[in-house]
Amino acid sequence: MSPDVRREELAAGLEAVRGRIARACDDAGRDPAEVTLVVVTKFFPASDVRLLAGLGVTDVGENRHQEAAEKSRECADLGLRWHFIGGLQSNKAAAVAGYADAVHSVDRAKLVAPLDRGAADREVDVLLQVSLDPPGASGRAGADPETLTALADTVEAAEHLRLRGLMAVAPLGEDPAQAFARLAEIRRTFLSQHPGATWLSAGMSNDLEQAVAAGATHVRIGSAVLGSRPRFQ
Repeated sequence: MSPDVRREELAAGLEAVRGRIARACDDAGRDPAEVTLVVVTKFFPASDVRLLAGLGVTDVGENRHQEAAEKSRECADLGLRWHFIGGLQSNKAAAVAGYADAVHSVDRAKLVAPLDRGAADREVDVLLQVSLDPPGASGRAGADPETLTALADTVEAAEHLRLRGLMAVAPLGEDPAQAFARLAEIRRTFLSQHPGATWLSAGMSNDLEQAVAAGATHVRIGSAVLGSRPRFQ
């Protein structure tokens, strides 16, 4: 596919997603400027990132450390904000903090020290990933809501990390509106204790409207902008 054709595809995807965000904000009585679009480029090449930057994208999300590190180096001249949104291993946390501007998936205290060490002389924005799954669910990711206060205190004590807010994923098979309603309640309690941690990272291609209605400030969108992921991956 030629770069011009691919650019047209990406432009159409961006226009559609930006329109969805604007309509969702209108329905919720919110200003679309309150919602940051993080375009998730997992499995897509750095050439797509360059095209997206040319179309006005400023925030890019990645799930996998090696891929994120390579793309951030290759696209360092673009001035993008890089969001690490995938599950984070403690032995890779320091390396992730070396390039990520924001890490959305901090779900345990063990990650904090290596993230702080890896950030070195920069500051990294941190969101706590909270689980919306029932206790004991298989494949459950994220911290239990009742552990957020202690985890937040650990992040706030770190020299190079800034506590920004919460991140969550709607459980598979559940109405996302119900899941995000629980998230909104968790967030209200959290904000009463940490009023400066106002970010809420929630919503993907299939449920961004419900996330915006629940107060999301960052939506993580992949396929709705970039299309289906390459099958060879």
